[in-house]
Amino acid sequence: MRESVQAEVMMSFLVSEELSFRIPVELRYETGDPYAVRLTFHLPGDAPVTWVFGRELLIDGVGRPCGEGDVRISPVEEEVLGEVLIRLQVGGDQALFRSSASPLVAFLDRTDKLVPLGQEGALADFDAHLDEALDRILAEEQSAG
Repeated sequence: MRESVQAEVMMSFLVSEELSFRIPVELRYETGDPYAVRLTFHLPGDAPVTWVFGRELLIDGVGRPCGEGDVRISPVEEEVLGEVLIRLQVGGDQALFRSSASPLVAFLDRTDKLVPLGQEGALADFDAHLDEALDRILAEEQSAG
């Protein structure tokens, strides 16, 4: 049985130093993919965009700068649990979001109650899905090459 945790957080989409606007962002965590969180950004005039990345990255990023590549998360002020910056990048394009840390921490606390950090591998459902996904990838590679 899959269980999930959801929350909606208002974040500022920082277009430039002079321009930003608030948007709703849906946070989702599912036991079927226990290492990941999903953030769905609802930008005005565009279809929702979902990013999937490690739950542990979000946990760590609330307190200290972390992440490499496409997703980087850091507190605005390192010694203060106030606001968090989430930088998402695809190629040369990037988007920067600012959120209050408290709703992120509350969401992460709820995910930890559902699946404690470090206990993700104990979910047999996840292991079965991982095996299925790996089998599909291997079959696709063999048929392609």
